[in-house]
Amino acid sequence: MSNKIVAGLFAFSFLWLTACHKQRTSKRTSEKPFSDATAASTVIPADSSKTAVAETVAPVKINEVAFDYLTAKSKVSLQSKSQNFDNANVNIRMKKDSIIWLSVTGVGLEVARGIITRDSIIFMDKIHRDYFVFNYEQLSKQYNFDLNFDLLQSMIVGNLPFAQEPDARFVKMNEFYVLRQIKDRLEIENFISESTLKLSRLKATEVPTQNTFLLDYEDFKDVGGVLFPFASVINLNVKSLKDQQVNQTDMRIKHSKVEMQRESPGFPFNVPSSYKRKK
Repeated sequence: MSNKIVAGLFAFSFLWLTACHKQRTSKRTSEKPFSDATAASTVIPADSSKTAVAETVAPVKINEVAFDYLTAKSKVSLQSKSQNFDNANVNIRMKKDSIIWLSVTGVGLEVARGIITRDSIIFMDKIHRDYFVFNYEQLSKQYNFDLNFDLLQSMIVGNLPFAQEPDARFVKMNEFYVLRQIKDRLEIENFISESTLKLSRLKATEVPTQNTFLLDYEDFKDVGGVLFPFASVINLNVKSLKDQQVNQTDMRIKHSKVEMQRESPGFPFNVPSSYKRKK
């Protein structure tokens, strides 16, 4: 597995969320209640036999994951037009708001290692003895999206990718509280479980292309007193600018073990002088 694939593996889940956000300056995320028309067209992760009735409710305090350090053992699968791999073994270590460290193993050997900080992304390919260095501006230009550390961190731990505003308004639809946000050309729908107050599904639609990004969190388990999603399923449908065909990508991340820690697990990363830098 090349380190470009490894980099894309974890970035892919939110690349499209920022694909239409061209400006480099931060803009406020607006949140507004559903109109009747919007509610009728919303995809609801519930029994389709139930009637979706949107009712404005009081603000909901969403249960989000707070941590100092986090470690996870995971398997990642991806299917797309150009890539197809199943159950890649990935170890993850995180320092909140600072570092994401990744180690990819195959047949008992480490084949790649990466470190993601607020400024840069570095991946080493231990098989071919080379490495890549990216900054967010380069990646944004190359893939036509704005990438930042906070989005990646939020998507891994199951928190809202766009912060909830103090005056956010929710509607109740079946067993979910739904928070709708507008971020530039994105319409985002966050489905919060009534029973757990956790983000269970996120749907983003780009206007006017109607490209869609769908993320479902599954298999919630208690980790240090908080519920953590041990599985996430991502579906991306994007229309090609060349032939107008819709390209579908499906990705699954399954954690076998997740731990919250107060002490640093260590983030060993050193590029040997014999490795060649690739572009």
